[in-house]
Amino acid sequence: MVPRLLTAPLRGLPGFIIIGAQKAGTSSLHAYLERHPQVGLSHKKEIQYFSYHHRRPLRWYRAHFPLRAELGEQGITGEASPYYLFHPHAARRVAEALPGVKLIALLREPVGRAYSNYNHHVRLGWESASFEDAVEMESERMRGERERMLADPGYYSHNYRIFSYLARGLYLPQILAWREHFADEQLLVLRAEDLFAEPERIYLQVLEFLELEPWSPGDFKPQNAGSYEGLSVDTRRRLETFYRPHNRRLARYLGWECSWHSSTPDGG
Repeated sequence: MVPRLLTAPLRGLPGFIIIGAQKAGTSSLHAYLERHPQVGLSHKKEIQYFSYHHRRPLRWYRAHFPLRAELGEQGITGEASPYYLFHPHAARRVAEALPGVKLIALLREPVGRAYSNYNHHVRLGWESASFEDAVEMESERMRGERERMLADPGYYSHNYRIFSYLARGLYLPQILAWREHFADEQLLVLRAEDLFAEPERIYLQVLEFLELEPWSPGDFKPQNAGSYEGLSVDTRRRLETFYRPHNRRLARYLGWECSWHSSTPDGG
């Protein structure tokens, strides 16, 4: 990292950020964009500068990106940190540092997203409870954590980041928080299911949003897809009932058909 810090002034800040959601196809979209000849992504995914690394200087953030000379006049750089969408300070911090940046949010059917998120944490050894118990414990695990983060911008909450399985699927407040700081035309909101089902069409839509030339990466293999046992019918039905009014409000706000259903594919 030291050599990159030395050359940080020669590196460009991102023109776009994939802000989330976690387990909603961000790894796949990141991989597809990485291959575009006009795109130079950060040297690693999930820098998390605007969430829990924000005490570091902007120079540290800039050091993660390609040299401007490598990009060329038509090139654009970007990053993907899916926690940004949910983090209570990220939108304001991004707006202060990068007021003209373009933002991409991928939203996945929230029950499937929560269960995929849970299984990801089990694989990493961060979660030992059953999914049903984790859901029941979420309100207690999360109690007061957002308030502490809002009161102290430097406070890091492990529970808020790791155990927010259901809360992260309440998408409308998260989108509204970002639209408080950015114009509508700076934020592209997509359904993860559309990316999984029609990756080339969604990819071209993203390229148009970023004002890049149409191009195909050659294949659209899903990235970071998980494999695990299916969710019980009773648990899924209960959580679908919980999310139904939230999904309807989101669909009305975004002008979407409220089409989320139980059979959704997995993706990272």
